[in-house]
Amino acid sequence: MNEIKIIGVCGAGTMGSGIAQVAAMAGYDTILFDLSRDMLTKSRAAITKNLDRFVLQGKMEVWEKSECLHRIRFTDNINECIADFFIEAIVERKEAKSSLFNQLAAINNTETVFATNTSSIAVSDIAAAVSNPSRVVGMHFFNPAPLMKLVEVVKAEQTDAAVVKTVVNLARQMGKTPVVCKDAPGFIVNRVARPYYLEAMKLVEEGYATIETIDAVMEATGFKMGPFRLMDLIGLDINYSVSNIVWEALGKPERLTPSPIQKQKLTVGELGRKTGKGFYEYRE
Repeated sequence: MNEIKIIGVCGAGTMGSGIAQVAAMAGYDTILFDLSRDMLTKSRAAITKNLDRFVLQGKMEVWEKSECLHRIRFTDNINECIADFFIEAIVERKEAKSSLFNQLAAINNTETVFATNTSSIAVSDIAAAVSNPSRVVGMHFFNPAPLMKLVEVVKAEQTDAAVVKTVVNLARQMGKTPVVCKDAPGFIVNRVARPYYLEAMKLVEEGYATIETIDAVMEATGFKMGPFRLMDLIGLDINYSVSNIVWEALGKPERLTPSPIQKQKLTVGELGRKTGKGFYEYRE
C-alpha cells in the first residue's frame, strides 16, 4: 500500500476536530472537511484552544503549536479532499457514511483507505454499499481524541488484511494503543459499557440512588468518571443512539433496553456538555 502522507478527516464536530488535531500533531498533513463553514470555524477555534492548553501545560512548544495548525487545511469543498487515508466522523447513519465514502472514492486513487469512526454501526454494512469494500475499516477513537489512548480497529467481513495492518501502524504513529476486533454490535468497549450506563440510569429511575451518589461511588472505586458525567461528556444523543443500535442488533434483549430518562433528556434538548445541560449543568 502507498505510504500515508495526507490524512482526510470528514466531520468537524468534537470528534472529527479531535482526530484532525491528533493527525496533525503526529506530523501528517491533514484535511478537515465539513459542509458547514460555521462548524469549520468553531473547529479551528477549538483546536487552537486545545493546543494553547498543551503549551501552557508544557506539553508542546509554541513553534510546535504553529506547525501543527499549519498542517491542517479546513475546507467545505469535497473536491479538495484528496488524501491517502480518510477517517469519517459524521452523523451516525449508515447511508450517509457509505455515500460519503463513495464520493471520496470517485476522486481518489484505488489505494486510498476509508476508515469509519462509527461507535456502533456494523462496519460490514457500511462497506457493503461502498464501491471498494476491501478498503473500508473501522477506526474508533474515544472522546476526547487527543487524550484518550485507545483506538478500536474493526475488521469488517470485506476488509483486506493489509488495510488492518495499515490502520494499526497508523494508530501507533499517532501515539495511540490499537486493539483489533471483529465486526460485532458495539465492538468491544460500547458492548461492555452498556450495562454501566443502563444499570446506573435504572437505579435512578427506580429511586434507589441519586445521579450524584452513583457518580461519586463509581469514581471512588477507581473509575475516572461516573456513568452520568461520562454520558454528559460523550453527548446523550450519541450515547442513546449507540444504546439503540446495540439493543436492536442483539435482538432487543430486555436487559439492554434504552433508558426512558435518557430519551426524555433528548426530547428537551439537554444533550450534556455541548448544550450546557445534561444530567448536570455546565457553565463556561
